[in-house]
Amino acid sequence: MRSFTYERPGTPAEAAAAVARTPEAKFIAGGTNLLDLMKLQIETPAHLVDVNGLKLDTIEPTPEGGLRVGALVRNTDLAADPRVRKDYAVLSRALLAGASGQLRNRATTAGNLLQRTRCPYFYDTAQPCNKRRPGSGCAALDGISRTLAVIGSSEACIATHPGDMAVAMRVLDATVETIDAKGAARSIPIAEFHRLPGDRPEVDTTLQAGELITAVTLPKPVAGTHIYRKVRDRASYAYALVSVAAILGKDGSGRVAFGGVAHKPWRVEAAEADLPRGAKAVTDTVFADAKPTHHNAYKLKLAERTLGAALTQARA
Repeated sequence: MRSFTYERPGTPAEAAAAVARTPEAKFIAGGTNLLDLMKLQIETPAHLVDVNGLKLDTIEPTPEGGLRVGALVRNTDLAADPRVRKDYAVLSRALLAGASGQLRNRATTAGNLLQRTRCPYFYDTAQPCNKRRPGSGCAALDGISRTLAVIGSSEACIATHPGDMAVAMRVLDATVETIDAKGAARSIPIAEFHRLPGDRPEVDTTLQAGELITAVTLPKPVAGTHIYRKVRDRASYAYALVSVAAILGKDGSGRVAFGGVAHKPWRVEAAEADLPRGAKAVTDTVFADAKPTHHNAYKLKLAERTLGAALTQARA
């Protein structure tokens, strides 16, 4: 790990200003992803701004009937909150499907949204990776791509977003709240928060330099059966090959988002009108533009079957 300087600001605006004015600075909270990347020298920040003391760790009701989740709320606390378990069960279930209990005790809401891909070529510093070193190439394109993206990818990158929480937040239509170095607040719909790789795969989100996440707002609860199904290589501590976050009525109507298939949580609202017709009708539309590799084409059928299982569960 390379040496770095460190500070603990007193307010969110001060934290944003510290990162904005310092070259190669990063925010740090739980550190469950950043510290691993620093040890591998994939991330080499010269300065760390510790945001743990900013009192952004509460869950509060909003005037609109939703919940405002502070950026520093730990994953364990969010999953266990009675209001989340009752009204946003898809979120609680997605969180409990991720990582391990020890990591959930440290990982934060904002950090979970910002975690970087687990593409094996991103982590292997001996391999070219446009996300790790822009312009170096993408070893995954001609490599083993079994766990990687089938849609929304580009010639520069076929990595996937590794998280579970963001998939649930996408089906809930959450909003990400931020503050910048000048103290200006911004609200970003979760659908617009994560980027597709295009020719800039090193940029994961639409955040500006120094912009700090302060909270995530959940809208009013959505009625229906909340389901999160995650298919992975082993029963725990593994990232999704395919996941489905769904809120479904007994007639099959509702919402659905997919994880493990793209650089961001993948939802096509236009396909949701076909939910009563069954999983294949939906996935045919959702993955109409899919460009799978030889290794990961199985994900298309797996997504259909995983959604089918969710629909069966909802009807029951």
